Amino acid sequence: MTSSTTLEFSEMLIEGAKEVFETMIFMSIEKSPDATAPLGDNILGTITFTGDVQGCIGICCSKSCATSIAANMMGLDNASELSQEEIADAVGEVANMVMGSFKARLLSNYNTINVSIPSVVSGANLDTMLIDGQNRAVVPVMIDEHQARLMLLTKAKS
Repeated sequence: MTSSTTLEFSEMLIEGAKEVFETMIFMSIEKSPDATAPLGDNILGTITFTGDVQGCIGICCSKSCATSIAANMMGLDNASELSQEEIADAVGEVANMVMGSFKARLLSNYNTINVSIPSVVSGANLDTMLIDGQNRAVVPVMIDEHQARLMLLTKAKS
């Protein structure tokens, strides 16, 4: 997979994320020039895909960002009512929705794309790791006032 394909995929990812955040979560998401990872405890939601192209997308944000996302998704005014499980579920669902939007864009060039269930982890210094033959793109973003990252790992079908 060429770097131009990785760049094209990362643009599709940000377009898909914007669509999801603006229509389903009612938050803005924009590329950020600051590539610094969110500080402190983070939440990382990932989802993998296989088929004619394979890879993984992820969204990594602070717990406060994840809490805002969950509150917006559930239409809550008071985010303190949310449990950690509800916050994790919301981040997993965001990964799932962004994957759906990304997949719709991929289907113009690829016939078969199968999607896993999302996974969510929390901790400090979370990141995705490369293995041989993978390409990686990290897109720093601002979700409202929160710093976050969209991540994309892809590998050409062998």
